[in-house]
Amino acid sequence: MDVLKELKSSRFRSLYLLYGPEQYFIEEARKLLIQKALNENETELNLTSFDMTEVPVDIAIEEAETLPFFGDRKLVFIQNPLFFTAEKTKIDHDLKKLEQYLTDPSPFTILVFQAQFDKLDERKKITKLIKKQAGVLEAKRPAERELAAWIKSKAAEENSLIGESAIHQLLAIAGFNLTVLSMEIAKLALHAGVGNEITEEDVVKLTARTLESDIFRLVDRIVTGNIQEAFRIYYDLIRLNEEPLKILAVIASQFRLMYQVKELMKKGYGQQQIASQLKVHPFRVKIAGGQGQTFSEKQLSAIIQMLAECDYEMKSSSMEKKMIIEMFFFRLQSIIKK
Repeated sequence: MDVLKELKSSRFRSLYLLYGPEQYFIEEARKLLIQKALNENETELNLTSFDMTEVPVDIAIEEAETLPFFGDRKLVFIQNPLFFTAEKTKIDHDLKKLEQYLTDPSPFTILVFQAQFDKLDERKKITKLIKKQAGVLEAKRPAERELAAWIKSKAAEENSLIGESAIHQLLAIAGFNLTVLSMEIAKLALHAGVGNEITEEDVVKLTARTLESDIFRLVDRIVTGNIQEAFRIYYDLIRLNEEPLKILAVIASQFRLMYQVKELMKKGYGQQQIASQLKVHPFRVKIAGGQGQTFSEKQLSAIIQMLAECDYEMKSSSMEKKMIIEMFFFRLQSIIKK
């Protein structure tokens, strides 16, 4: 990402647009701007932020046009600039004034538009202008190969190495949140030591588990026919005081994803297209696609129906919730054997 490279080398523009679904890259750019553009004692006087759902943009522009206090530059963040999207806003923004500023920005101010929007309204004049005038960081969620490369680069930053099998295990346990992955990589690299490789064993032993990752392992054991191991994981979750209803909901979401991926693949959709359509990470699509091959569409449909019945029983019957999931596992075995 060119914008991040520029900021790391302390090269600045007068205007920035940071947007996209991957908050990690947006936050990284924000931190770099604050660290590199201002001295530590300047942040209190020359760093301001405005939320466009609360104040009009002309107030932020006035601030950007005001000289900095006891410093060479000031940093102004504009949050939630809905006027770059098709969404309506309750605030009356003076977009003519904004257009004028974008054409001729203050030389002593870095003005940053920051938003977690998936997309902008490219038809709008103001959107075309900001994309033309500003340094643009479109924070997309990395695809599978990009994610693996990113993990390797983060490990390298920590003076460590990491192989493909360890990366796969890390994603299976920690998930796809880049902030979480970054912290886990730092911890694993510290354990491995400078110049050493982070192993799959290190990842399994040290990575903090999430409910989603444990359910992934549980479903994976179901798919491979290892129901006994699935029960073990389930009882571990119960011992950790995880709610059976919540466990059931995550299991159901995984089987629904298998079904959806199977249907879309049948229609000729590729992995990236499916990820975009279902709004999930491509790596999850790949895993769900592999797991779904174990079942027919009819079997997956029957499993999803069973899960819906379990959900109803948990909410309406007096049967112990823990036992309802146990019964689901036993019923599931009969479907798998067909």
